[in-house]
Amino acid sequence: MKLKGLSALLTLGLIVFFFSCTKLNEPTQLGDGLIPAVDNVNTFDTTLTVFADYHLSADSIRNLISDQMALGRIDDPVFGSTTADMFFNLSSPVYSASPFTNKDSVIAIDSVVLSLAYTGAYGDTSAASQLNVEVSEIQPGTDFNDTTLYRYDHPGFNTGTVFGTKSFNLASLKDSITLIRRTDTSKVANVLRIRLDNTLGSRLAQFDTTSNAPYKSDSLFRAAFRGLAVKTTSASNPGALAYFNLSSAAGTGLTVYFRKKNGGVDTASATFVHSTYSQANSVRRTAAGEFLANLNKTSPQKLYIQSSPSGSYVSVNVPGLQAFPNKVIHYAELVAYRIPSASDAVFTTPRTLLLDHKGTTDTAHLFDNDVQITSTGSVDLSLFGGYLRSDNSYRFNITRYVQGIATRKEPNDTMRIYAPLRSYLFSKSVGQELAVPAISNIAKGRVVLAGDSYPDPALRLRLHIIYSNL
Repeated sequence: MKLKGLSALLTLGLIVFFFSCTKLNEPTQLGDGLIPAVDNVNTFDTTLTVFADYHLSADSIRNLISDQMALGRIDDPVFGSTTADMFFNLSSPVYSASPFTNKDSVIAIDSVVLSLAYTGAYGDTSAASQLNVEVSEIQPGTDFNDTTLYRYDHPGFNTGTVFGTKSFNLASLKDSITLIRRTDTSKVANVLRIRLDNTLGSRLAQFDTTSNAPYKSDSLFRAAFRGLAVKTTSASNPGALAYFNLSSAAGTGLTVYFRKKNGGVDTASATFVHSTYSQANSVRRTAAGEFLANLNKTSPQKLYIQSSPSGSYVSVNVPGLQAFPNKVIHYAELVAYRIPSASDAVFTTPRTLLLDHKGTTDTAHLFDNDVQITSTGSVDLSLFGGYLRSDNSYRFNITRYVQGIATRKEPNDTMRIYAPLRSYLFSKSVGQELAVPAISNIAKGRVVLAGDSYPDPALRLRLHIIYSNL
């Protein structure tokens, strides 16, 4: 009974200890376990100075079929301009048969409409925001093909005949549109509809199904019609990027409305859809403003992060870690504060910032011991951090990484903070690269962080460590 009583007393004492240890010198989110209070007797904390600057990123991120495609233009007074164009193929729903029944049955083309499934936007989405685009044909003989995953910084492809133009307001794309087709009425929403010249419909209607003719096979069709380019011609300042799902069978497609002979005269339609691959999203950037002006400065007061592609990253070095003594590391976090910049309300922050580390090679490494890798091989960043918190801070939990340096004298690498669409990082624990997503759509988000020389010491980039003696 005495042993039981002593055990209960010790348990109660531990509970009181842990629940009373709530005061830390710096706000910290708890990680895997409880963090003891800093009492400067048993548990201490320290802040290590970091040295940071930012660089242009020459990322090689490629456009995947599952990615949302960007279209539009923005003029950001802090970072510069971004222009996005889309290139994609179209395919007939059937081959060895004409979607028009046969070319001789077509009496007239009533209209041709390109529909694009709208999924969202970045930038100025107010009623005053206007994007102007044109639709043209990708010229035959270009290197546009269905075997290449094109980089987002691809300059684009040569185009020929312009089939149509469109000026549209981003806010109105969410509105329901009533479509009237003779006696049929329907409604659609979140779809951009662009009326194209009827000559395109006439051309498609005249394709044949005979040997080596376009409707004989998909490859023959693509040889005769490479696809469409939707390019931005202008945008109202400050502009926006609209995002579209080209793989949406319900929202994206080219529809030709026509009349045909069928005893009498019937109205009909033929729809062409975008198929897997054969797509490119050309996103070009021109650096300007404060971002460009401070680019070559050492340890600048402000650090500028622009999302991929061709954005920027912050390099972080912590020399003090190299000589950090062997201690029990309870918690270590890299703390970065977002500071105000012009047009923050329009050009919002990235959903997530990513932190990795690089040694003497070009290989970028995942923080294996601090990031959770699921049973499916995906990466869970929920405990690692990188999300903007209510106090305008980004915090990265690198406790085990710092412990490895202090105890096992593992390499003290250069760290990088950036905002990729996805990054391929080498994981030592699984022996291969893993795809780690960060932002939701290409070119969405930018942020300015306080550097290590920022005038307000409370906001400076730093490494905060809570530790105990062995």
